[in-house]
Amino acid sequence: MGKTINIQGTLLDLSTPRVMGIVNITPDSFFSGSRKQSVTEIVNRCGQIIDEGGTIIDIGAQSTTPSSHFLTAAEEAERLMPALRTIRNEFPHTILSVDTFHADVAKQSVEEYGVNIINDISGGEIDPRMFAVMGELNVPYILMHMRGVPQTMQQFTDYDNFIQDIWYYFSEKKAMLNMLGVNDVIIDPGFGFSKTLEQNYELMAYLKYFHIFDEPILVGISRKSMIYKLIGSSPEESLNGTSVLHTVALLSGASFLRVHDVKEAVECVKIVDKLAGFDK
Repeated sequence: MGKTINIQGTLLDLSTPRVMGIVNITPDSFFSGSRKQSVTEIVNRCGQIIDEGGTIIDIGAQSTTPSSHFLTAAEEAERLMPALRTIRNEFPHTILSVDTFHADVAKQSVEEYGVNIINDISGGEIDPRMFAVMGELNVPYILMHMRGVPQTMQQFTDYDNFIQDIWYYFSEKKAMLNMLGVNDVIIDPGFGFSKTLEQNYELMAYLKYFHIFDEPILVGISRKSMIYKLIGSSPEESLNGTSVLHTVALLSGASFLRVHDVKEAVECVKIVDKLAGFDK
């Protein structure tokens, strides 16, 4: 594919897909193994992501499960900024992504701690200032598909035409971002957000067609309910299913995997990349 994104003036090559490791500084993430709140836990987790081959650390202070409590921008910043300070001190050259839908949090993260990517699950819907702020910040923006908010998203799974509706959403929002000067947009189809189990698998089956947007694609399916509900297990027992879907996503052209289990995702990338070498 040969796609790149601009990270503070340096082009990040995406010809080999990149793994983004999740750091949840929340007490209520759906996967208990990802919750890191003490300074030591956060530093150890970031070190693990880097040691296991992760390129990007994605840090979030707001859980996005349907049962989660909505943090204000001030509450989120109070939880997030000390963690960013610690990570930047310990890992000054690592690419950092912040998972937030608050424009003020995005702005502070980039301007004070040199955060490299903003990951917004709401596509600018929760905070209407987000797109304008992204136009000022000059960092890549992860544009995800969701309807409603995390607490209500599963009430919004009725679509006129499921795949086409999502394509329209991305085409409209990508055009808005480009008009504001946001040149590096990463498309996240939003697995698990405002989608039934059946729709999640339909989305995966059509993932290869999302290249019509000519933007890198990020897939976040790590240990999600679309896996453990289908196979009758739990988030803790869903690593094997996660690796299967990571492989499918990579074969469909995903440029980023957002994951809890970095080592296993990196292995998926290496194996699929090896196979791709014989198909050129």
